[in-house]
Amino acid sequence: MLAAAAQSRQPCRRRGTLLARSPGSMDLTVLWLLLPLVTVAWGQYGDYGYPYQQYHDYGDDGWVNLNRQGFSYQCPHGQVVVAVRSIFSKKEGSDRQWNYACMPTPQSLGEPTECWWEEINRAGMEWYQTCSNNGLVAGFQSRYFESVLDREWQFFCCRYSKRCPYSCWLTTEYPGHYGEEMDMISYNYDYYIRGATTTFSAVERDRQWKFIMCRMTDYDCDFVSV
Repeated sequence: MLAAAAQSRQPCRRRGTLLARSPGSMDLTVLWLLLPLVTVAWGQYGDYGYPYQQYHDYGDDGWVNLNRQGFSYQCPHGQVVVAVRSIFSKKEGSDRQWNYACMPTPQSLGEPTECWWEEINRAGMEWYQTCSNNGLVAGFQSRYFESVLDREWQFFCCRYSKRCPYSCWLTTEYPGHYGEEMDMISYNYDYYIRGATTTFSAVERDRQWKFIMCRMTDYDCDFVSV
């Protein structure tokens, strides 16, 4: 199972950042060049309660996991996930290696006031989940299951005062086809990832993701969860 403390909410705290750029993606290169203020947090490592894996730098690609291995990733304090990259390997258990990029939220949004791990989305099943309590996605946690050749997932979410989401929409499917490389970048900089919906192929043993993107109000609202 994932870390026992995964369900409990916890105050946000600053973590160290290991900066590493992932090659092989022209879109990502353009993003970094156009956004000098972006903090690229590829491959942030640390022990988050996974005793079965030793964390280390996986090389130039900066993946946060090896195939068939669990991982736990969090953006630095005050940042949210803005890009997701993944490659699929049929011979390595129909599994994927993952990497993420984070960006600081604007000053108008303020500081995160609360962060927590959401409930587990089970392996081998389709699921839909948004961060509760109007939170934004600031990390991912996952564990691989050999029995179903799939992963279970959790979102790490952060709430920003009493701001509320609105004008939400779903991205297209990532990857476009099962087994393909996945490269999702949020080009709409006033939109934030709030969750995702996934489909799982029992034949291909792979997932397609649609990310839930929302704007956030620039004022506090009375709704606890939207």
